[in-house]
Amino acid sequence: MPSFVRKCAVGALFAVSTAAVSAATFVNVLTGGTSGVYYPLGVTLSQIYGEVIPDSKVQVQATKASAENLNLLQGGRGEIGFSLADSVSDAWKGDADAGFSKPLDKLRAVAAVYPNYIQIVALADANIKSLTDLKGKRISVGAPRSGTEINARAILKAAGLSYSDFAKVEYLPFGESVELMKNRQIDVTLQSAGLGVAALRDLSTAVKVNFVPVPADVVAKVGDSAYRSAPIPPNTYDGQTTEVPTVAINNLLVTHDKVPAEVVYQMTKGIFENLPRLGNSHAAARQIKLESAVDGLPIPLHPGAEKYYRERGLIK
Repeated sequence: MPSFVRKCAVGALFAVSTAAVSAATFVNVLTGGTSGVYYPLGVTLSQIYGEVIPDSKVQVQATKASAENLNLLQGGRGEIGFSLADSVSDAWKGDADAGFSKPLDKLRAVAAVYPNYIQIVALADANIKSLTDLKGKRISVGAPRSGTEINARAILKAAGLSYSDFAKVEYLPFGESVELMKNRQIDVTLQSAGLGVAALRDLSTAVKVNFVPVPADVVAKVGDSAYRSAPIPPNTYDGQTTEVPTVAINNLLVTHDKVPAEVVYQMTKGIFENLPRLGNSHAAARQIKLESAVDGLPIPLHPGAEKYYRERGLIK
């Protein structure tokens, strides 16, 4: 159990009252680009929250994902948002290179959800079979300072590469990267997303591609416990018939300390009492498990979320 969880005052948890939910409870769900996984999951969450949070007005906001979501939450311009665990850790510490000029100390965790997989996809005729083969090629690494782009920097550095080793570097979201691949304007795209992400399904059906493996020794060189070796199972995408070793990083749902505890309690409960519904919105959500909801959280757990986990026996 994370040390942040143990430090929360138990007495405060049971002072939570439904009176905290005002007559007009606004919930803005921060997601990512519309061709990623965050967006369809956010749409389903918004529908659930509209049903379970009394007198709520819920909306979904498409964003540039992790870093933007965390900055919006710090500024009180959202109530819950998706982010990669390493981005949350960087935000809490105030890592300027990751897009955080100062520590984002208002952030609070709601849940660890499903893992992202770093998926490096190359045109089949670009002759890219390994990370070393990326040198001199044209690549898209995700929107600037997005979770994907932060992941790209970490993996490329661990493989002994930098952006200067490429013929061209594009900083584009998933859908736009795929369009460049289809038009042969770039050779490879790196996308950090749940398995079966729509953009890569689209790409693999449109053109012949191959998935570039990330070996375990490269993952170890990243030096961040948030990064772990994991495979892309066979047949996740058209033409991808063998298992591909790569990297998995947990996604988190994050809120901030000004959101009332009863609202966060209802948001947390809404997630774990509607897992089949979330799984129907995207296959990646089928990996969300209550038993791992508080694993590896790099920031304090919100008291409203903690109340729910105590009720379910996840926290003693």
